[in-house]
Amino acid sequence: MAVLELTDISKHFGAIQAVNDVSLSLEAGQVVGLMGDNGAGKSTLVKMIAGNFRPSGGTMRLDGREIVLHRPLDARRHGIEIVHQDLALCDNLSAAANVYLGRELRRGVGPLSVLDYRTMYRRAGALFKDLKSETRPRDVVRQMSGGQRQAVAIARTMLSEAKIVLMDEPTAAISVRQVAEVLNHIRHLRDRGIAVVLISHRMPDVFAVADRVIVMRRGRKVADKPITFSSPEEVTGLITGAIEMV
Repeated sequence: MAVLELTDISKHFGAIQAVNDVSLSLEAGQVVGLMGDNGAGKSTLVKMIAGNFRPSGGTMRLDGREIVLHRPLDARRHGIEIVHQDLALCDNLSAAANVYLGRELRRGVGPLSVLDYRTMYRRAGALFKDLKSETRPRDVVRQMSGGQRQAVAIARTMLSEAKIVLMDEPTAAISVRQVAEVLNHIRHLRDRGIAVVLISHRMPDVFAVADRVIVMRRGRKVADKPITFSSPEEVTGLITGAIEMV
């Protein structure tokens, strides 16, 4: 059974049809590359899955049960996490503090309780170790590389035991070595049985880690196929419209 199923999902903003009758499914432990030109509807589709937008039409099912998401917190409660392109990290806080932001651990009772830094540092360190990242719990985010920042954002999704992780351009504007690090993080999520949706304009990254590729153009899905049965040339043709649909 698919962990997530979208059936005829649409979204319009007034007269603008951003997403038009898109159906797709996500399976556990699968990386799906979501590609398309600017304005193709990728981000709008992902924001509906993440609870930022309510669909104008269609249904969403999680583990076979229909769900309605009114806000991002609803999506998080269902095990859906998103790693935004800007990562939404606090530069002045440590890696561990960012991992636990909004979910801080406390010890003590009532007004006498204090933040349990020791436990948060220990658990955050274990998450970074699982990711095989050089990030340390006490490191301040403003001093980190792009790959380390991605590790912090991804560790935050692992803390919540997510079923689905949505990643928006995670390899944009970072070095080649850091790209390799981020792609390894994505493989690690897949190996843990987490479904990953990877929005990216970087063709090599998608073909390096994705099991399937979905291409959108002008709000519609024009391709959904195993990555092994596609090619960068075909995807480019689908994005530009040189190839209508496959």
